Amino acid sequence: MPSDTTRRLLTVYCASARGLDSRHLDAARDFGRLLAEHSFDLVYGGGGIGLMGELARSAKNSGARVTGIITEQFVTLEQGWDGCDELIVVDSMRERKKQMEERADAFAILPGGLGTCEEFFETLVGRVIGRHAKPLGILNVNRFFDPLLALLSHGVESGFVRSAARDLVISAVDAGALLDALRAEITPNGGPSHDPRAMLPMHGPHG
Repeated sequence: MPSDTTRRLLTVYCASARGLDSRHLDAARDFGRLLAEHSFDLVYGGGGIGLMGELARSAKNSGARVTGIITEQFVTLEQGWDGCDELIVVDSMRERKKQMEERADAFAILPGGLGTCEEFFETLVGRVIGRHAKPLGILNVNRFFDPLLALLSHGVESGFVRSAARDLVISAVDAGALLDALRAEITPNGGPSHDPRAMLPMHGPHG
């Protein structure tokens, strides 16, 4: 547990579905509790069902402030959770993701489907090109993200991803360890920017 008790904002991307493996729901519930204990407040997609709902309820019950950001369309589809301390309804997915990125001090990815993968890659690319310098972590519940991590390594081996970009992704199977690692990498004002040429494949040895 970090000695710094300054409350930080953690944006979490995860499924609005429950999935077939109950361990994923359990992990979302545990992660909500632990993020509060690690002095994080939660920013998430605003849904009240699936992993999102379990995460948000657990975080709030454990003392975290919960901000949900959801589109008008998904208020019904994801059953926007009225237990949020603040539920922000926006017009588009583009605006939803923009606000979730801008509010964050750090990002965490829990199991999810197409939308979660899109959010992960958009956030990672934003870091690679220097749009932000906020840490990004994956909670690899039951090795769910092994194929995604293997894809990143395959991209490096094939010359389409720089190893420096892959190394931006923090991965852990233990939620507490992931939260500790994310807090350790948070720096004032989002941290220093880097030269994208150190991250982009066209500037690498195989460009």
